[in-house]
Amino acid sequence: MRVMIDTNIFISSILFPNSLPARLVEDVLYKHNLVLCSQIIEELHEVFNRKFNNKIKDLERFLSCLSYELVYTPLKINKDNYPEIRHEKDLPILVSAILSDIDCFVTGDKDFFDVEIERPEIVSAKKFLKSSK
Repeated sequence: MRVMIDTNIFISSILFPNSLPARLVEDVLYKHNLVLCSQIIEELHEVFNRKFNNKIKDLERFLSCLSYELVYTPLKINKDNYPEIRHEKDLPILVSAILSDIDCFVTGDKDFFDVEIERPEIVSAKKFLKSSK
């Protein structure tokens, strides 16, 4: 299964290596195919530069150890062509997930759970791990 993991899950997994998000990342890496979009990579760098500047090396080490498929987030998006999402800043990630035809998008951002869409399936880390057993 091709799985995209949202920025917030990665941040938690890097900062808290024994957490549920860290277990989720490990599960995806061993049992599925991880897909990341360029927007998620950019967001990770932005957040770490702004909030965790002393942990940039941890982020770089983490990303260099991951095996993943990289898909590019479109620079121009016509929001009328996609489902409505409350925060416009989340639209590029949603569009990347749709265009890359992933099976599942795992996030902790509740705004994604309100999106009405058939594919990809949008789930929490807890739900994903429960169904992945």
